[in-house]
Amino acid sequence: EVQLVESGGGSVQAGGSLRLRCEISGFNFDDYVVGWFRQAPGKEREGVSCIRSRDGSTEYRDSVKGRFAVSSDNAKKTVYLQMNSLKPEDTAVYYCATGVFPIFRRLDEIEYDYWGQGTQVTVSS
Repeated sequence: EVQLVESGGGSVQAGGSLRLRCEISGFNFDDYVVGWFRQAPGKEREGVSCIRSRDGSTEYRDSVKGRFAVSSDNAKKTVYLQMNSLKPEDTAVYYCATGVFPIFRRLDEIEYDYWGQGTQVTVSS
């Protein structure tokens, strides 16, 4: 059974930082993509960032470029999302998801097969 477990969410003030973690188990593929998504109250879920296991290639949505950084430890099947300079508009439930490569639209949730339960991030002004 494939499981993804997010951790590291919390409440911070604007300008602060958080590091999210996504631990994956039961997923035995060598070439896969892990995406980070978020959903704010009353809004659709949106892709934030992603990383490919084989070559470490990454993508970011424009609003987080230069503030967020995704990284991975393939041996531990763990992916991190370092979030700096947080803004109130970053407040959302953050999810990680994974799917087997090829994934063509890496910030599109429809491309992903397995999802975690999410972790809340709240940024106050």
